[in-house]
Amino acid sequence: MKEPISITALSSISALGSTSEEVWSSYLDENHFLSEINIGNQKVWASELPNDIKSSLTELQNSDSKYTALDETVLFAIYSARKAVEKAGWNGSDNFGINIGSSRGATSLFEQYHEEFLKTGKSSTLSSPTTTLGNISSWVAHDLKTKGPEISHSITCSTALHAMLNGIAWIQSGMTDKFLVGGSEAPLTPFTIAQMQALKIYSTQTGKFPCKALDPKKKRNTMVLGEGAGIACLEKGKVPNALGLIEGIGYATEPLEHNISISTDAQCFQDSMKMALEAIDPVDVDVVVMHAPGTVKGDLSEVSAIEKVFCNKSPFLTTNKWKVGHTFGASGILSIEMALLMLQNQTYVQTPFLKQNVEKRPIRKVMVNAVGFGGNAVSILLSK
Repeated sequence: MKEPISITALSSISALGSTSEEVWSSYLDENHFLSEINIGNQKVWASELPNDIKSSLTELQNSDSKYTALDETVLFAIYSARKAVEKAGWNGSDNFGINIGSSRGATSLFEQYHEEFLKTGKSSTLSSPTTTLGNISSWVAHDLKTKGPEISHSITCSTALHAMLNGIAWIQSGMTDKFLVGGSEAPLTPFTIAQMQALKIYSTQTGKFPCKALDPKKKRNTMVLGEGAGIACLEKGKVPNALGLIEGIGYATEPLEHNISISTDAQCFQDSMKMALEAIDPVDVDVVVMHAPGTVKGDLSEVSAIEKVFCNKSPFLTTNKWKVGHTFGASGILSIEMALLMLQNQTYVQTPFLKQNVEKRPIRKVMVNAVGFGGNAVSILLSK
């Protein structure tokens, strides 16, 4: 990187809460935030937004007649973006850029409109404009009244971190000094759940922990889906009182052997982590917030990649999937939030399945990983 990039604000909504204080308190809680809910004609494990956040989203939707037809992914993003921009002290006249993506996009609306089409043979007037992926950034830009560049994309589960890469590239190109980045996902729909079940990766666990992300003893896949969004404000250089600095970025894609697989030692992660480290000694990295979706092969391959990159000095490993589920395109930004909170509070967040001795050592640098279907890996190196 030419120079560090500051994260001056970050706002999220998930089962963990909607404020930094709520989210940190949830991370310190030893319980998970998953529950069995009815989706379609079945009861499955999932991570839902709390009722108070749902009420706030309903108020947002009813506050403007143009918002009543929007999908939840857009509403999640608008709600989180408003709070992030307010925290950073930005306003529309700054003409900051926006890149907010989603793995699935307007899943709920698309399923509704498609069901209507199958019944009637006709499509509603708004079925196309409200289900395009470009909806998210466009409506956020409209709401915040910025005239900067607007980008929406899907790179499956690494979408939010790819948005961060794009924002960094725009800033370092000199074309802008500020960029709003993140991801939004509302995947708790019948067809989405059915898709994951068809892949045989969705959790059917009973007992205390539905998702056993980072459990080296698990014998079957335990992925659970969650809904949420996260938006971060990026600014050029070292900004006073920034939440954290982006010191390194890495990205890689490995050749496809299967539509959803990565290699057993996750070559894409090895490459992305090495690129993010650049000239930094791996020994200086204290924590890796892993992608770790709770699948047997996914978790093991990422651990294997970390072992190869960090050799004899393995950093502290953690993930939030066991607690809040996999939020697809938003998951990377929620992991960034987790990393920033650990840096700020100088506290290691353990998983229930992989207890590690931290010996009260300070947290100086944290690596955050994300990967999507097809081995689209991103690694971001953060520091205070």
